This record gives sequence, C-alpha cells and structure tokens, in this order.
Amino acid sequence: MLDIADELHRWCEQGRSFAVATVVAVGGSAPRQPGAALAVDADGTAVGSVSGGCVEGAVYDLCQEVLETGEPVLQRFGYSDDDAFVVGLTCGGVIDIFIQRVSGRPEFTAALAAAGAGAAAAVARIVEGPAELLGRGLLIRSDGSYDGTLGDPELDRTASGEAGALLEAGRTATAHIGADGSRCGEPLTLLVESSVPPPRMLVFGAIDFAAAVVRIGKFLGYRVTLCDARPVFATRARFPDADEVVVSWPHRYLESTEVDGRTVICVLTHDAKFDVPLLERALRMPLAFVGAMGSRRTHQSRLQRLRDIGLTELELARLRSPIGLDLGARTPEETALSIAAEIVADRRGGTGVPLTGAHTPIHHDAASPAGRVVPAA
Repeated sequence: MLDIADELHRWCEQGRSFAVATVVAVGGSAPRQPGAALAVDADGTAVGSVSGGCVEGAVYDLCQEVLETGEPVLQRFGYSDDDAFVVGLTCGGVIDIFIQRVSGRPEFTAALAAAGAGAAAAVARIVEGPAELLGRGLLIRSDGSYDGTLGDPELDRTASGEAGALLEAGRTATAHIGADGSRCGEPLTLLVESSVPPPRMLVFGAIDFAAAVVRIGKFLGYRVTLCDARPVFATRARFPDADEVVVSWPHRYLESTEVDGRTVICVLTHDAKFDVPLLERALRMPLAFVGAMGSRRTHQSRLQRLRDIGLTELELARLRSPIGLDLGARTPEETALSIAAEIVADRRGGTGVPLTGAHTPIHHDAASPAGRVVPAA
C-alpha cells in the first residue's frame, strides 16, 4: 500500500474509511509485484492497481466486503481457477492478494505519512496465520525503532529485524516465521513493504549523449545528477531534466556526495583525466552499477591505467564498459536506451537476449531474501 501512500495519506487526513488490497506474492507471468495495491473507500472511489486490469473487478468487490465486515481476507487468483476467465487472469500467473481495512490504524497512518514525505519506512503485516492475528502490523523506521505490535514483544523484535533488513535494501517481500517461534503454535507469513527515497543515478560528462541518459534515468525512477568539471557545458539549460547539475571534478564530487548500494554511475566523459580518478574511487565503493562509455580501444587503455594505479582484477570486473547492451544504437536516444537496458538487466538478473524463442522467465529478479523461515528472537 506504500506505493500509493500520497493518496491514502490524504484519505486518512480526510477521515475516510477505506480498505486496501495488496499483492503479497506472485507466480508465473503475473503483471504486478508484491506491494502493489488497490484501495477502495466507503463511497466506492478506487485508487491504485493490483494486476494491470486482470482481476481489478473481483478485488474491488472484495475490498467493499472487507469494509463492511472488517475481516481481513487472503485471496488467490490464478489461471487454474475455475473463474480464471471471469476475473481475467488468463496470463498463466498466480497472484495472492491480502485485503484489510486500514483506516483508523495509527501505525499504518504513520507509515503512509512517512512514505508520502519521502522518508525511509517499512510496514510489516501478518497476512497468513491465525485469524485473530491477521492484519496486525508494525511501522519500522530506518533507525530500527518501531510502532504497533503483532501481539507479542519477541515476535515484534523478530519482525522488526526482518523488516529492517528489507528496508535497508529497499525491498518489499514476504518473510516466514516458523511455528516454533511464532508464539502461537502456527507459522506466520509477514508482508514487509518498504518505502525508500528514489535511488540515485550519477551521470558524469556533459556531452550530447548525457541529456538522453538523464531523461531515461528519470523515466526509470532515479534521482539524477549530472556532473562535469566544465561550467560552460554543465548548465541547467542543457540538462533541464536533471534533478541536480553540479560543476565539479567528477572524483571530488563522488567523494563528497551520498551514495549507497542502489546508486548507479554512468561515466560518459571518456577522457582519462576525468574518468580514471573517478573510476578508481567508484569501483571501490559498494554501488549497484558502474559503467563507462568509450570504444573497445579506450576501454583497454582505461583498464591498464586503472591497473597501474593499483586496482585489482576483482575490482575491475565490476566495470561495465563499453556501457550498454548491443542494440546497434547510434543516436543519443538509442544509446541511452541501450544503457538503461543494461542497468535494468543487471538489477533484475536479466540476460539481455530476445524473449522470442528464449526459455528464460519473463519476470525475474537478481536476488531476493523473500521466503526464508526465521525463528523468533
């Protein structure tokens, strides 16, 4: 539900009663990922989506039922169901959706407010387990503190630890607590939704290709910074789509700015005096992606320069260069698309091969901590 936090927070402030349907788990070719949500208020107004249109009608009706009864529901939709064609999920996937009344719960209201303000926060809810525990939730903050309760202090500590790890990674996923640690004699399933500030994309080099990379970075949801040491080129007029335009030597800016494990770096300078000091530092940082533009000859020369200043082969193996997938790109826009495609493939564990004739999953992720069973503290 945190993916529609802005609107739901307004509903809370207006005192509206509403129920939220949230995707808990998906299998096969399902259109939306865990955390996607559809909310329905007492007047029948709806916001959000759980299936890209496949099962919206059936979920909308369930939200209205939950609003009336107050009882949470975990419902599975799938192609094998007798009513698959009726509800519209004919893509071969399976989707589990949890519906509960959210309004009036202070921990959820606080989570929506935090997410709407762009602060890092997570909400953990029991979506499978004893009926009396369904829908109980915690708000977890980035400093490890939490509000609310799942019904047991030790269970709260266990859940907050799991949620904190997912929040740090910026992930939404499920976690399972075994019967021996659930304090109720039954296994529990938690849905942990994380809301974090958008990841950063740092684009170095104020060249013609950079404007297109900035635009596609924004389209992918990054907070994009354009950096170049030359003030005549690094201007807001040339890069109006960037969140920030910085005039600084690239390596000095990288040393001074805040980055994390989700940060993407695109080095487009292909000038040794700029990119070698920058890459020396970037390849030793825990960043999500480091790519550099240039010909294969430039790449080989760059690698040797980086070896000469002490980078190891393991560190050099992190460098994506020449940056981008082989799309035959020529224009700045096509090149930006190839760069974006490599970033997405690296993030999601994709192969970059055409889906036609391939035997790889359509929807997959590089790594996921979801689904592990953890004991209570």
